[in-house]
Amino acid sequence: MKRRNHYHVYVVELSKDVLYEGKFRKCNPDYVEGKPCVYVGMTGLDPDLRFDKHKAGIQANAYVQRYGLRLLPDLYEAFNPMAYKDAVDREIEVGIDLRSAGFGVWQG
Repeated sequence: MKRRNHYHVYVVELSKDVLYEGKFRKCNPDYVEGKPCVYVGMTGLDPDLRFDKHKAGIQANAYVQRYGLRLLPDLYEAFNPMAYKDAVDREIEVGIDLRSAGFGVWQG
């Protein structure tokens, strides 16, 4: 039997040092100085466990592994957990919303 509604969108705060990465800067031309830099992802795991895996280099995003500081649950907890399709859509929406607010955003 399949588990339903166990997917999570999560947001990781990245160190401002990520701004020295040319690829990150290029993908965030409207970044507003002083706003947070974040990684937005989705997972079938608990976000805390997924963050730990990133930091340990297990199926890790390089920016999260190098620059990840902490999860920002205030930006995602309200709508977790959800079905896979909803999580895919929500991950995109959260990234767009944060970019629109001037955040530096990287998505998985």
